[in-house]
Amino acid sequence: MLQLETPILELVLRAALLFALFMVLLRIVPRRSVGELASMDLVFLLLITNAASNSLGEFSSLTDGTVQILTFFGLNYLTNQLSYRFPAIERLLEHSPLPVVQNGRMLRRNMRKEALTEEELMASLRKEGIGDLIQVRKAVVESDGRLSFIREDG
Repeated sequence: MLQLETPILELVLRAALLFALFMVLLRIVPRRSVGELASMDLVFLLLITNAASNSLGEFSSLTDGTVQILTFFGLNYLTNQLSYRFPAIERLLEHSPLPVVQNGRMLRRNMRKEALTEEELMASLRKEGIGDLIQVRKAVVESDGRLSFIREDG
């Protein structure tokens, strides 16, 4: 049960490749698909869950799953530290905020990039207590997929 069944280098390499794959995929996917979690948080949770399920089911050794979980923790920590220390890495890994409304006018090209419909935008405005687009100085799709609004009155 505790004996390593798979070579440790293979386990670390598999974990690292999965981590990189998810990071690339989440960078390509429109940020609104991600939801409330930041991309890094989502990758981390998905991979930890996968490794934990493997250690309980697919692997008969808990040690194999533990190696993968520790690899994910290490990669997540390293990525967070590098993003903090080097803004270029953060820009590479995270989406920058994207304006979708400017001075009461929809920026349809940016809305298309995020697959944001007019109905979804208006629903988000109503949730914020904003009745008309004219009341919005700026609306932005944040890096984590949430919409934020700056009212015309400040």
